[in-house]
Amino acid sequence: MAFLKLRSRHWVVDEHDRIIMGEGRKEILETIERTGSINQTSKAMKMSYKGVWSKIKVTEEYLNMNIVHADRKMGTRLTKEGKDLLKKYSVLKEQCLKADNRCFKNVFGDKRPTNGGEKE
Repeated sequence: MAFLKLRSRHWVVDEHDRIIMGEGRKEILETIERTGSINQTSKAMKMSYKGVWSKIKVTEEYLNMNIVHADRKMGTRLTKEGKDLLKKYSVLKEQCLKADNRCFKNVFGDKRPTNGGEKE
């Protein structure tokens, strides 16, 4: 049998299945944290400034809290709530992936390649 593995994506959604937090927003928040700029984040992610800002605003509005603070002099940074959301999502994703992998192994077994990971 060929080597199989599971790839999973996880989204936190509202009651209408609108994404509140997922991989894209995680990357946005991490990039803002790294660059201190929504403009640089949009360029790094090859998105429009408006697209990045809109995703942030949707999440903020649903959660009823600010997750980023933009200041013309100080730049943009994550608020305490934004850092907490990013951390919680990262922990959730890690735990979900572990559970997903356990389920996958229960169904498909542990079929790891025996030749160092290379395809035959």
